[in-house]
Amino acid sequence: MPNASSWSASSPLLLLWEDSSGTRIFLSLLYAVLAISGTLSNVMVIYLVFSFKKLQTTSNAFIVNGCAADLSVCALWMPQEAVLGLLPPNSSSLRSAEYRLLRGGLLGLGLTVSLASHLLVAFNRYVLITKLPSVYQALYQRRHTGCMIGLSWALALLLVPLLPGLWTPGSAQQSPPWQTDGGSRYTALLLALAVLGQTALLLHCYLGIVRRVRGSAKRVSVLNFHLLHQLPFPAAPPPPRRAQRRLSSVSVLLLCCVFLLGTQPLVWVSLLGFFLRPAPPALQAASWLLLCSLSALNPLLYT
Repeated sequence: MPNASSWSASSPLLLLWEDSSGTRIFLSLLYAVLAISGTLSNVMVIYLVFSFKKLQTTSNAFIVNGCAADLSVCALWMPQEAVLGLLPPNSSSLRSAEYRLLRGGLLGLGLTVSLASHLLVAFNRYVLITKLPSVYQALYQRRHTGCMIGLSWALALLLVPLLPGLWTPGSAQQSPPWQTDGGSRYTALLLALAVLGQTALLLHCYLGIVRRVRGSAKRVSVLNFHLLHQLPFPAAPPPPRRAQRRLSSVSVLLLCCVFLLGTQPLVWVSLLGFFLRPAPPALQAASWLLLCSLSALNPLLYT
């Protein structure tokens, strides 16, 4: 049986510092469920957008881009983790540095593009609702949209080889405190600050949408009130708008809450490990697992 330090350095999964077979089997089953559900849901969204011309909009182009990135996590990375978790700890596959780097690259590529797609969708909707139509049409031409999608992949391809420790939680994030070098700590800090900045921009866009919709609905209600009293005949009651505004607000709130639940635990665990002391291994594993599970939940959020 390998000791704790060797197991944490070669672990393919987001495991604790233990060789418990029950832990490995549980995480393997969890990864298998997320892989199957995430792959099916992402493929279904891509199929629907490409099958119906009415759904081929700019906003849905960014959603499809995120689904393609999530397939890198759900269809390529998670099945490998599920299988490798069932292998014995001394398996040669677990100790291959090249294979660990490949899995880390798939994870980093998928998560980076997925998080960038979240921001692109939010900004697209923000411009569509809060700006003039001429501004939206000038900004989101077909060529510009393609450039935005291409830049999200270019950014991911640039970050993955430059920061190999960023997407290898089994080695950098879960090494014991006395074995964690300065590079890993600064890498975790960079990851936390990047996700935190992306979250702030996303919340700004969605909260701006909610404020604009509420203000527009209030102005329309006041205008209708004055017009109805000037009509020479009784008018039909206006359609109920309160339920529609409430449904829109609940939808935005649900999307933001699920996104925060998936991303913020890793942010604060990384900040805690940089400024104070490393978080418990179970908390580190749970934070990484929540971030990875977001790839399986994204299609349900945007459907």
